[in-house]
Amino acid sequence: MTQQYNGVSVATKANVYFGGKCVSHSITLADGTRKSLGVVLPSTLTFNTGAPEIMECVAGSCEYKLKGSDAWVKSSAGEKFNVPGNSSFEIRVTEPYHYICHFG
Repeated sequence: MTQQYNGVSVATKANVYFGGKCVSHSITLADGTRKSLGVVLPSTLTFNTGAPEIMECVAGSCEYKLKGSDAWVKSSAGEKFNVPGNSSFEIRVTEPYHYICHFG
């Protein structure tokens, strides 16, 4: 599980979605790789993707359902799930879900 990034550029203005139920900060690594670090508060939300994404849970847990699926899958600290590009996923959170979004 990723615990720290060194030598990064951080956008100081937060990305606030769904009335504050999801808040993240964009970071750029030295090699130009972009990521987003954030937290989703208890809620059920739908996110749309442009590029493929990997959602890495660093604390808390969630259940997610990929577009086209009827199955909710649990993801806890130390686990990741993949979301295809140009798609969407639903996320259900009952406790704060801390994540890193790796863009593909």
